[in-house]
Amino acid sequence: MPLRTKDFHYDLPDELIADRPLTDRSASRMLVVDRLKGTIEHRMFRDLPEYLRPDDLWMFNDTKVIPARVFSDDGKVELLCLDRLSPVEWRCLVRPGKKMKVGRTVEVAGITGEVVEIFDNGDRLVRWQSHVDLDEHGHLALPHYMGRDDEPEDRERYQTVYAKEEGAIAAPTAGLHFTPEMMSSLPHDFLTLHVGVGTFRPVSAEVVEDHVMHSENYAVSEATARKVNQAGRVVAVGTTVTRVLESIGNDSSQGARLNEQQHAGSTDIFIYPPRDFNVVGGLLTNFHLPESTLIMLVSAFAGKELVMEAYRQAVEERYRFYSYGDCMLLI
Repeated sequence: MPLRTKDFHYDLPDELIADRPLTDRSASRMLVVDRLKGTIEHRMFRDLPEYLRPDDLWMFNDTKVIPARVFSDDGKVELLCLDRLSPVEWRCLVRPGKKMKVGRTVEVAGITGEVVEIFDNGDRLVRWQSHVDLDEHGHLALPHYMGRDDEPEDRERYQTVYAKEEGAIAAPTAGLHFTPEMMSSLPHDFLTLHVGVGTFRPVSAEVVEDHVMHSENYAVSEATARKVNQAGRVVAVGTTVTRVLESIGNDSSQGARLNEQQHAGSTDIFIYPPRDFNVVGGLLTNFHLPESTLIMLVSAFAGKELVMEAYRQAVEERYRFYSYGDCMLLI
C-alpha cells in the first residue's frame, strides 16, 4: 500500500504552538529518539553535549533571514520578495494577485514598482524605479501558525546566531536553540540553503509520492565536502541541511559521502519513507506540522512508527511546537 498523507497526521492543541521565543535560546526541552534501540527520552537542550561523539561533525545552515515582506504605501497590496534578481528586480508573491496584472504599478516607500511579468505559478516579476531598502521597510514573514505580525525582537530571535548568507524567507529553526557557547563545544561546519515559502506549503496530494516538491538554492564549499567525508558521523542541524547533504550525497558503496568539490545549485529532493540515508547519521530538528513534507523526512530517517510515537509523547508531555518551539534529537 502506498503511503498516504493522512498517515502523518497527529492532533495538536493550539496552546502548544509556540508563538514567541523563550528568553534564553538554549532553555528548550529536547526529545531524544534512539533509532537503533527504539527508545524515547525527555531531556533539555543543554544536555546536547552528552550525545556528542569524538568523530562527529555537526552541520549547520548559515542562511540569513531577510525582512522580505513589504506593504504598499496605501496598504492595499502585500509583496513577499522570494528572490532578489537585482537591486531593482524582485520575484514576488503578491496579494491580492488578481489586481496586479502586467503593467500595474505599486508604491513602497514612495518608490514605484511595475509588474513586468507573471510566471506560470502566479509569482510576479516587479521592477522598481530605484532600490527599495528591505531592512528599513520590510517585515519578517513569520509562519502563519504564529498568528501575529513580526515585532522588533523577532529581528534578532528569528535568526540563528551564526546567520551569514542573506536570502532566506524563513529561518532554519533547529539552529535557533544554539548559543555561541554551545557552538564552541561542537565540531562543526556550515553549508547554505535559502529557506523559501515552499517549506510551509501543505501537501495537497492524497498519496505521498504524488506531491510536487518545491525547489531551494544551496551552496557547499569544497572544504566542507572534505570535512564531511572525514567525519565519523555527520549530524544535520535541521531538515534543510539534511536535504542538501542527501541531494549531493553518494551511495555509500562508492566510498566517499560527497564528491570533494564545490557544490551549488537547487534541490527539489523529497524525502519520505522508506529511504536510505547516505550522508546524515544524526538529526536535530524542531517539531513539524502534521502531514507536512518535514515530518515525512523525519519519519524516513527514524521510522514512521517511532517518530509518530515520539510526537504523541511530545503532545502528552506538552512540548512547545514549531519554529519557536522545542527540539528533537534523532541518533
